[in-house]
This record gives sequence, structure tokens and C-alpha cells, in this order.
Amino acid sequence: MDSKKMTRSFSMKIKYTSILLLIIPLLLSTFTHIWNPVGFPDIFYDEGIYMYRAMHVLSGEGVQTGYFHDHPFFGQIFLAGALSLVGYPNSLHPTADVHSTEMLYLVPRVLMGMLAVVDTFLIYKISERRYSTNVALFASILFAVMPITWLTRRILLDSILLPFLLTSILFAICAKDSKNKKLLVILSGVFFGISLFTKETMFVMIPLLAFLVYRNTKSTRMLVVWFIPVILIPLIWPLQSIQDNQFHLWIGDVLYQVHRQNNNFGNILENFLVFDPLLLVLGFAGIVYAALKKDWVILLWFLPFLVFLATVGYVQYFYWIPLLPVLCIAAAKFIIDLTAHAKEDVRHKLQFVIIVCIGIFGLVMTSFLITSNVSAQYDAAAYVLQNVHNSDAPYDEKNTTIVSSAVYSWIFKYIYHMTDVLPDYRYVLFYPLPTDHVLLVADLHFKANLNAGKQLQDIYNNTSSVKKFRGGVLDEDLGKYPFTSMTANYEGSEVEIRERN
Repeated sequence: MDSKKMTRSFSMKIKYTSILLLIIPLLLSTFTHIWNPVGFPDIFYDEGIYMYRAMHVLSGEGVQTGYFHDHPFFGQIFLAGALSLVGYPNSLHPTADVHSTEMLYLVPRVLMGMLAVVDTFLIYKISERRYSTNVALFASILFAVMPITWLTRRILLDSILLPFLLTSILFAICAKDSKNKKLLVILSGVFFGISLFTKETMFVMIPLLAFLVYRNTKSTRMLVVWFIPVILIPLIWPLQSIQDNQFHLWIGDVLYQVHRQNNNFGNILENFLVFDPLLLVLGFAGIVYAALKKDWVILLWFLPFLVFLATVGYVQYFYWIPLLPVLCIAAAKFIIDLTAHAKEDVRHKLQFVIIVCIGIFGLVMTSFLITSNVSAQYDAAAYVLQNVHNSDAPYDEKNTTIVSSAVYSWIFKYIYHMTDVLPDYRYVLFYPLPTDHVLLVADLHFKANLNAGKQLQDIYNNTSSVKKFRGGVLDEDLGKYPFTSMTANYEGSEVEIRERN
């Protein structure tokens, strides 16, 4: 065999090996992020908000719901566009039963799972281009199997924007050795602009992306080119408010978001520790190692966002989502470098053993979570449909006001077209009830907000309980790992239906 054939054969072998290594984390990620999407986690309040807004768009009612400008509206546009591709919701042929209510959430939850698989691929490619194949394999496996990545299963803006952010980072890295630097820089700017147009808090990633673009192009002009879509795309949000004569409301709502009550950064750090102590320890060890090595990619990805989380007025545990990839990459780089000083034959075996052991541990712990069924919310929604919407229902739909959070209201309004459905229970704080007969869906999120106003207390106290539903989360020992993650699944643990005649 001549040298050209040997070289070609060797290159093909490397290519097939690389593809095989990539398939492993993708298969793991497919299982951990798409299996049993309606069983775990429960439906978080914000998921209902974003589904309500997506259905508002899908129904042709515009991109803005009401007068509250809390976040840009690309999230609902993306959701509505993706759901429309599968003929949602008509393709599901919904009926007033538990299975149908589960299917209505299953489709968008599967979409979130697919985005997480894309995230896994992008983490692999970023790590491969920036570091090595071993780091790429380990980092992508960590993201695929570690328990805390269940956060990406929720229908949240953070889950939607993450693949756009990672794609922007990948294009900025690839620009270094490319003949099409300008195209990659523009694409990086476009994808980052979309992530900003999804959630404005992503501005903290500007130092990372600007650093990558400038370092990999050595051109101030390229940096300016990158900034053009980064500025213009998110600018659509305030311009839309100006067009609707709501710019003063936009200013007020943005300031309100900044100055919301502080949930304490220590609390969300504690949540991370409770959900996934292993990744927290390995990830932070990797960050410290990156600081010692002056790895500015990892540091600029992590530190500005961490400072933001520590100082912003309002934070929640799922705000960790944009940092999960860099924690996986930092942990992988730390461990691979830590074993690099061993002898070659020992080094490969040691790295393999570490990857396999941590991978199996993460997969087993995550499997305990994703194979559970924790929520009573689907049963509660089906009960309302069967007792109000059906032709032989005991309650007259035209004379019944449904009061619930958006977790349920978008189903009642946009899927079954029920009358007198409040978009959210908070509406009773500002508007009178349209009918005297009320059916209240009182889950734990509602009960936690009873002190928000006397109207909420009155509607609860002036109704009587007619049905209670209990979620499977109450069957678990929340003090034992990995079921400690169930503490963030309390909203579906108990749902009460209350009635006022």
C-alpha cells in the first residue's frame, strides 16, 4: 500500500472514530432529555406563561400579550413556529381527558428535549475545536447525563436560547482557521442577537463573544461587523413597543424586572448543591483551574454571569442553564489535564475509567428522576374540562369563570375555547370576575401568592374544596439524593379544585 492510500485510510479511521465518539453522548442525551417528558418534571408556573404566549401567537393575536413587557418575544415566536410545523394542536385531536392534557404538554417538552440534544452536539464541537477530542467527549457526556441538566426539560426561555448561544460561540471559535471569517463572524452575531432577543439577560455574554471574535480575527472591523446584528436584532423589542405606543410601559417593566425582590444568590447556589453536588464540585474546580491557566474563554463565559446572578434583583434556580455547558467543559478540561501527566498507557485507561464511572453515576441518578411521575396538574386540568366543558358537564360553561394560573388557562382558552377563562389568577387583583360562579384551580403556586392581594385571599376563602389531586412527588423521600431535585417540583404535588356558587 502506497503512502497516499495509507494516509487516506488513516484519515478515514480517525473520521469514523470521531463520529462514533460523538454518537455516544448524543444517544445518552436523547434518553435523558426526551424520555418521559410529561412525567418529570412537573409543570412550572413560567412554562404555562410561555405556552400561553406561544398559543397567543399561534392563534394570530400578535406577539405581545397584554401590556407587560418582561422579556423579548422571540421565545413565543419560536415556540409557535415550531409547534405549527407539526399542526399543533389540531393534529393531536384533543379530548377532555388526562391523556389529551398530557399530550398538549408532551409536544413542547419533546421540543425542549431535542434542543438539549443539539446543545450536547454543540458542546462537543466547541470543546473539540477549543481543546481536544477527549475533553469534548467528557464534557458532552457530563451535559448529557448529570442530574441538574433536567432543568433543560422545562419549557423556558433559557432552554430555548441555549442552542443559539452555543452556536454563536462555535462560529466565533471556528472563525480562527476559516477562509470565510466574515461569514462566520456575521452568523455568530446573528445567533447571539437571537439569544438576546429571547432573553435580555444574555448581554452578560458579550465580553466572551467579543473576546472570541477579536482574538480569532485580529480585526477591530470584524468586531464592529459582529456587533451590528447583536444590536439590531434585540432592538426589535423596544421598537415594537414604540409602534404600539407602549414604550413608557416597556421602560417601566424593564426597570421592574431589574428591581424585583432578591431571592438570594445563596439560595440558587444551594439549589445547585442539592440537585447535583458532583457537577458543582467538579465544575468549580475546573473554573479555579481555568483561572490558574488564564483560560479566558472559560472565565469570560462563567464569571460575568456569576456576578450578574449574585447582584441582580431576582434570580431563580433555572438561571443556571446558560452556565451548565461551561461547567461541564471546565470540569472535563480539569480532569483530562489532571491525568495527562501519567504514563501514556496508564493515562488513556485512567481517563476512560473516570469518564465511564462518572457517566454511569450520572446516568443512574438521572434515570431515577426521569422515570418518575410527579405531577397532579394533568388530572386537575382534565377534571375542569370534564366538569365544565363537556356537553353533559354539571357546571354551565357560560356562567362559570375559571380562575387558574397560565399552567392551565392556555389549555382552557386556546385548545378548548372555553369562555370566561382568566389568563392568570393575578387578573383578579385588577379586574372584576365576569360571573358569580367560580371554579378555582388552587395549586401550591397560587397558595404561595395569597399574600399578593386581598382579592386572592377573598376568592380562596369564599370558595369550598370539591376535589384534590395528589402528585407522585409526595411519595419520594426528598431528603435523599437524587430525589432532592424533587424540591423544585412542588407545584404539581397538590392541586385543589375549589368552587363558589
